[in-house]
Amino acid sequence: MANVQTQSLTQMLQNFASTVQGSVTSVLLNFNIGTVLRALGEATSGIALWLQGLILQMLALTRASTSTGADLDSWLADFGFARLPASAATGTVTFSRFTPTAQAVIPVGTVVQTTDGSQQFTVNLDTMNPAYNATLGGYVLAAGVASVSVTVTAVTPGSAANVLAGSISQLSQSVPGVDTVTNAAAFTNGVDAESDADARARFVTYLASLSKATKAAIGNAILSVQQGMSYVLVENQTYGGLPQPGYFWVVVNDGSGHPGSTLLSTVSNAIDAVRPIGSTFGVFAPVTVTANVAMTITTASGYTHSAVVALVQTALQNYINSLSIGQSLPYTRLSQVAYDASPGVTSVTAVTLNGGTADLSATNQQLIVAGTMGVV
Repeated sequence: MANVQTQSLTQMLQNFASTVQGSVTSVLLNFNIGTVLRALGEATSGIALWLQGLILQMLALTRASTSTGADLDSWLADFGFARLPASAATGTVTFSRFTPTAQAVIPVGTVVQTTDGSQQFTVNLDTMNPAYNATLGGYVLAAGVASVSVTVTAVTPGSAANVLAGSISQLSQSVPGVDTVTNAAAFTNGVDAESDADARARFVTYLASLSKATKAAIGNAILSVQQGMSYVLVENQTYGGLPQPGYFWVVVNDGSGHPGSTLLSTVSNAIDAVRPIGSTFGVFAPVTVTANVAMTITTASGYTHSAVVALVQTALQNYINSLSIGQSLPYTRLSQVAYDASPGVTSVTAVTLNGGTADLSATNQQLIVAGTMGVV
């Protein structure tokens, strides 16, 4: 904020008294509480304090570094810049049934919810799912098939829909031939609307990228598509690793590990608007590498072993799913994550990562995601 010299009500009253007394030398003026001059001084100082507050408020609203909320949005809108909205959590749920004797269909748009009903999710249209049938408009459980897994999206965007594994357990509407629904893995890619601090930081990169066909401009275009985006950019070579001047490729992730074709197309359009003239490019989803972890933990007295196991499994899953594109998974870090998950963990033994004891590496085209967390 601008360097404005402010005064308190007491300071203003003291200055008022000093000014009056300094201009009248022949009479001793009385500024005790309850006198007329004291009342005049307090009234004048109060109005000055109110005007000072208005000036400070005006200065705060006219600067991006001190504006907040809707005032910051209106300030940024003058530059064609908008705050990123909340992103909806996505993940996979499994529909099952006890008696798989007849065919059943799970329609696209079916709504499922958490046990307490606080979060709802709708079944997505995924033509790549082998169970999808366009004619029936949903996913088919053929006779003899007991379960099918489909992707869902949270009805309400934001981090509140980042639910734990097993939290989704209710059908909010009847689906003939289907008995249960559950999510084997936690949902982690729901993101709240961009905060004031994040919007200010991105605004700086936005200004730096204007009218520049640079890596920074392309990166800003990708990050501005939606919340939770990350990317890797490699130039002057093909996706297969062969030299090709003027070509670059980008691997993007929205936090789910499996960005859909619609998102990839949106990212491609955003890059095309800022890419250098004469260049070509490709946009790809990351190649996922599954990390399966197994370990044995010992819990301290006073702790419920099953509860500690659940905490360790969640901590391992969250850590692995937080890895960025191309980031390797250190084998020794798994024990540290387990110990940090709960003070009830006293020993971690028999740790394996994909059946071995070596780090799990990833190229700049790969993303390591959590698989089975076998904690006993």
